[in-house]
Amino acid sequence: MTRRNPLVPVAIVLGIILLVVGVIYFVDSASALPSFFPGHQSGSSHHHTKHGIAAVVVGVGCLLFAWFQTGPSTQRAV
Repeated sequence: MTRRNPLVPVAIVLGIILLVVGVIYFVDSASALPSFFPGHQSGSSHHHTKHGIAAVVVGVGCLLFAWFQTGPSTQRAV
């Protein structure tokens, strides 16, 4: 029996949350963001594209980490 990395479920959940946050940054303006999001500014119509890109890239990175950690742990004989 092989032991899996305990960070895999955390990486999956964090990756999904960050992808959702990235979409929120792309869709909503700075005034429509939740007040606890970085970049929230009352009365602003600016979209925080860089925040969205960063959230999506880190989210995809977390999901890639989880994917590679759940692969086979031994190499196949050729």
